[in-house]
Amino acid sequence: MRVLVAEDHPVLARTVATGLRRQAMAVDIAATGGQAEQMCLLTAYDVVILDRDLPVMSGDEVCRRLSELTDPPRILMLTAAGELTDKVYGLTALGADDYLTKPFDFTELVARVRALSRRAPKPPSATLSFGNITLDETRHEASVAGRPLELTPKEFAVLHLLLAAGGVPVPHDVLVRTVWDEHLDARTSAVRATVSRLRGKLGDSCLIAADRGEGYRLCE
Repeated sequence: MRVLVAEDHPVLARTVATGLRRQAMAVDIAATGGQAEQMCLLTAYDVVILDRDLPVMSGDEVCRRLSELTDPPRILMLTAAGELTDKVYGLTALGADDYLTKPFDFTELVARVRALSRRAPKPPSATLSFGNITLDETRHEASVAGRPLELTPKEFAVLHLLLAAGGVPVPHDVLVRTVWDEHLDARTSAVRATVSRLRGKLGDSCLIAADRGEGYRLCE
């Protein structure tokens, strides 16, 4: 899942981004409304966490413009404006999909972001399987041959991508963009290391093949 945090308070933006990355989300940060709009035009974000009080272009205007896109991202407004009239205005007049007031509980933010990501026009099946590997996205559980797997958020996200591909190679850069974010150097060994640990937990290194120049794919 790829998320954009549009927040001009640098400490809050970094805190939210770090927390979401620990939940295996790829997170980018925009400090102004203009930057947020431009990034959304260049990148297909699943969810945008949008502060209403952004400089250059207000969060309200960003929300209006993004809502007019052919395939808009889901927008979670994150703001100190917590009156009922503010919430109604954000959800109706501006086109936001959800509204969360500051201060907030981070676990609630994560739950709302995940819920919004499931509201895609054509939501994927909550359960994915390939060979004897099964993954339940809703329960955040995975198993191989009926044996439960204890996976880190990154391992779970990589396995989810591989299962969704159904045996077709998933390019290295797609894994980086989806599971990590723009700050990860594509030359690092993060993807390779995560795949290696995942192979070990699956109990069979042959279940994930590395195709030179193509990426990684699942094998039966």
